[in-house]
Amino acid sequence: MDDKGYEISPWQLKWRGLDLEALHATESTFALSNGHIGIRGTFEEGEPRGLPGTYLNGFYEQRPLPYAEAGYGYPEDGQTVVNVTDGSIIRLLVEDEPMDMRYGSAPAHERVLDFRSGTLRRTTEWTSPTGRRVRIHSERLVSFTSRAVAAIHYEVEPLDGDIELVLQSDLLANEQIPTRTDDPRVAAALDRPLVPDFAAAHDYRAVLAHHTRASGLRMAAGMDHEIEYPANGRCSIETEEDLARLTVAVDVPQGERLKVTKYLAYGWSARRSTPALRGQVEGALAGALETGWETLLKRQREYLDIFWATADVEIDGDAELQQAVRFALFHVLQAGARGESRAIPAKGLTGPGYDGHAFWDTETFVLPLLTYTVPDSARDALRWRHSTLDKAKNRAVQLGQAGAVFPWRSINGEECSGYWPAGTAAFHVGADVAAATSRYLAATGDEEFEAECGVELLVETARLWTSLGHHNAQGEFRIDGVTGPDEYTAVADNNVFTNLMAQKNLHDAAAACERRPGLARELGVDDEESALWRDAAEHMRIPFDDALGVHQQSDAFTHHAEWDFEGTPPEHYPLLLNYPYFDLYRKQVVKQADLVLAMYLRGDAFTDEQKIANFAYYEALTVRDSSLSACVQSVMAAEVGQLQLAYDYLAEAALTDLHDLHSNVENGLHIASLAGTWMACVAGFGGMRDHDGDISFAPRIPPQLVNLSFRMTVRGSQIHVDIRAKTATYRLLSGEPVELAHHGNPFTLDTFPVTRPIPDPPNTTPVRQPYGRAPVRRG
Repeated sequence: MDDKGYEISPWQLKWRGLDLEALHATESTFALSNGHIGIRGTFEEGEPRGLPGTYLNGFYEQRPLPYAEAGYGYPEDGQTVVNVTDGSIIRLLVEDEPMDMRYGSAPAHERVLDFRSGTLRRTTEWTSPTGRRVRIHSERLVSFTSRAVAAIHYEVEPLDGDIELVLQSDLLANEQIPTRTDDPRVAAALDRPLVPDFAAAHDYRAVLAHHTRASGLRMAAGMDHEIEYPANGRCSIETEEDLARLTVAVDVPQGERLKVTKYLAYGWSARRSTPALRGQVEGALAGALETGWETLLKRQREYLDIFWATADVEIDGDAELQQAVRFALFHVLQAGARGESRAIPAKGLTGPGYDGHAFWDTETFVLPLLTYTVPDSARDALRWRHSTLDKAKNRAVQLGQAGAVFPWRSINGEECSGYWPAGTAAFHVGADVAAATSRYLAATGDEEFEAECGVELLVETARLWTSLGHHNAQGEFRIDGVTGPDEYTAVADNNVFTNLMAQKNLHDAAAACERRPGLARELGVDDEESALWRDAAEHMRIPFDDALGVHQQSDAFTHHAEWDFEGTPPEHYPLLLNYPYFDLYRKQVVKQADLVLAMYLRGDAFTDEQKIANFAYYEALTVRDSSLSACVQSVMAAEVGQLQLAYDYLAEAALTDLHDLHSNVENGLHIASLAGTWMACVAGFGGMRDHDGDISFAPRIPPQLVNLSFRMTVRGSQIHVDIRAKTATYRLLSGEPVELAHHGNPFTLDTFPVTRPIPDPPNTTPVRQPYGRAPVRRG
């Protein structure tokens, strides 16, 4: 067990012992989701609790955005994820004493999140204040195979003789939740966001329906039960506007148990009526009852067996890291598995952080993992972007631009960021969407998606760049007044990341129109427009400081004063909460990997010597006030031969939530950092790159690891890569032969495994980080 309370195990996350102060964190780490429904890992008894939360992907309330001084183009409304009707509550009274972990004692208590069964299990032995003893077993799941369904199996066993028990199973709407702080990463507080529409109950079933006041979204939640109890039990059910409660009172003899299986169903819509939602929920409940608890468990396990067979990453030599990597993969799957027509929020459905918004995190960090492991989920996430294209085009018109301007943060596709420099000015989001589209098309060959969504996404994002940028007198194509990934350098000219990603976007759009000329004509693209895209890409300005021999993150960046890192107290990080933005903007201080991220995603635009020099320069300026940074720095540290540093950063990314490194895990997990853990393993130590559909590997692992292996799927063929100190072995597990490269040498992977030697890493000088910001040394 580590100092955070989690026991180290390869396939599960276990917390043994009772620590009520840790509830905020464990409610996030023990959250269950399928991408449509999310339920935080609160105790079934409802209290004690840290931050209760049940979320439906895309279900939000609208609220005005306050401005001290309004400006043209500022979004008028924000969106905040709603804590919907809570169906996880099963209260228990033991001889009239409420089962509450704050009272009495719990001589034995453990909770287990099982990555293979996809369930959260809990076992508690509790002694009431009057001395009565019971054992509670519970197991819950949010179904991957029945999208609208969750279920809880709950058992109570007397330990000291016959006992009188009362169990209350609730549906509860408009729970009180803690109010927000001044931290912008925390969700806005909503006071009773759900307006009651309908409540009904019969037998063991109840349904509550509500709508939101401003956004006008409707939802319904239902519960039904299977109950096993000794003779002479009593059962009743009642409803109010915001509460439905099933009550079971029973005397349980020693040696027997009270068993309740609670089935939950959820549905929401912006268009469908309340009666229709009620019918949907009751239908889902009927299906769940027919399926039964054991079959739901079996299907959950089967679904995950397939996932792990295609996505597992195995690490030999660091047991804690192995657990953390599988924890990461499991939660990223939960965030995107059944989102279907919805976004993948930055926190998934594990908490209300960032108001439940989706950012560019999805396309740049999450979709690479899903593209090569669960491509259907990657396609669905891109379909969501495509479904919001009209909103993005309207936003472009509002800003006086052509094409599409995708939002910095949003739930429904409309911009929700009220802070222009770090919001609207981050135009790179469009190029991130385009890059994810191109990556998905290259990795899957999905012609149907290309025709329905892909080409249009590439065209409309490309149109933005020729509108936003311009050619200067020297013939360079400039993109001025934008913000790249580094939010400590805002509204700058010619951000290298933005320009390089725009360059790829322009090339890819032109190529897509060549492949599908008929579709290009339908979208209004002619030869002249394609030529403009290629010309802009060809002459894209990429700032470079000849005196220092490094790329400038943006024009003149290397001429700015350096931040006083040694004079910055450790408690003043993150800087954005302790210093004015104007001072950050005019100094050489980097919040998160920016140019370094460009070197990963557009590594084809840099020489090896430039990568080494750039990495060293920006490593000394990057403070990692964002959870998106460590994984990228790990990837590039591995490429330039800094294997120990890459290992340190991989651990930081993987343990961000398990060790609460950013002190905000109570508001939900960092899904992009978790996905970045896969990135650090596969693209970092595996050296995997996918430039224009050409898959290559340049593997190296640190000496602390015996081996690292992973699986991925390319155009329907599944490959397995096993990396050891001196060799890498590639195997084709299924599908057609695949063209690959190992450290620059092409080969065809067919029936027989291919083993290749690993060359020594480049001999580079150790780099330094800003004072006090080096990662924790691993191993």
